[in-house]
Amino acid sequence: MCKTIKKSFTLKLTFDNLMNAYERASKNKGNKKDLLKFNIDLETNIINILNDLKKGTYKQGKYRTFTIYEPKERIIKSLPFRDRIVQQWYIEEFIKPFILPRFIYSNCACIEFKGTLFSVNTTQKYMRKMKKLYGDYYVLKCDIKKYFYNIDKDILFNIMKKYISDKKLLELTKVFIYEDDLDIGIPIGNYTSQYFANIYLNELDKYIKEKLKIKYYIRYMDDFIILLKTKEECKEIKKNVEKFLSDKLKLELNIKSKYYPSKMGINFCGYVIYETHKLIRKRSKYKLKRNISSWNYQYLLDNLDIRKFILSWNSFIGYFKHANSYNFRLKMFNSLFYTNDKMKL
Repeated sequence: MCKTIKKSFTLKLTFDNLMNAYERASKNKGNKKDLLKFNIDLETNIINILNDLKKGTYKQGKYRTFTIYEPKERIIKSLPFRDRIVQQWYIEEFIKPFILPRFIYSNCACIEFKGTLFSVNTTQKYMRKMKKLYGDYYVLKCDIKKYFYNIDKDILFNIMKKYISDKKLLELTKVFIYEDDLDIGIPIGNYTSQYFANIYLNELDKYIKEKLKIKYYIRYMDDFIILLKTKEECKEIKKNVEKFLSDKLKLELNIKSKYYPSKMGINFCGYVIYETHKLIRKRSKYKLKRNISSWNYQYLLDNLDIRKFILSWNSFIGYFKHANSYNFRLKMFNSLFYTNDKMKL
């Protein structure tokens, strides 16, 4: 694999590739107004994007901003549909094939065939190895303070320059990074943002693996786990990580970052993980119980949307089934006022 992406922008800039990007951006968008408007003259709109990119005149549209409150309050920024096509093209044609293969094995976010379950299973695999080697050991569990909001744009762009030497592609990268209303940070909601965020912390991954020589390290976006033999090692590694983040990436660890004995388990990516089993987090149990109360109330009022209810229930069960949770699932199932054979257990 070549060290930088060069002479690829024009080669990848084709009508067919942009149409493929359009198809991906269209998935699960329903009848959104901007999608319908774009579809009225689809081919012309795609050609206009192609020409803007070719001439270097492409500019991002205005963001639509809204707030979500689950799992915690976050400000989300959404671009017009046209811009989402360009971001799809950029990520699929350049970032995924050229940059993602350079990530370490235990970087688990935004990568095909990885994700939260891969993170959990890899963590448990590493815990079993540590148990076999040392018996008792320690966990250093960290996350970054307000990560997306604190990414330094200049540092991010300089990191991207290490991967990209194609001038046109670099100019487009600059548009994605700098064309918003933020002085610091990148917008949550952009398709590019999750990849830029992962690339940014790849610098930390390399430091931990190559400089600190840590064997058992797992990262899912801005949450990461390091397994070490002793408390003293945890103190030293935590200090080194804090210094690297501050000096090189202008980031801080969240105050919740800590080290503790492995027998306490690891609360990570939705589960509490032990060497022998996995448990569901308390807040996830509470969330399902709260939903059940709402579903039962709606059922009594003859106002329950059965299709949405079954989809939501099955989603919970799909998550719970990866933990030791049969008795809890059965108890919750029996507490429902309405059930049918399409519901999982």
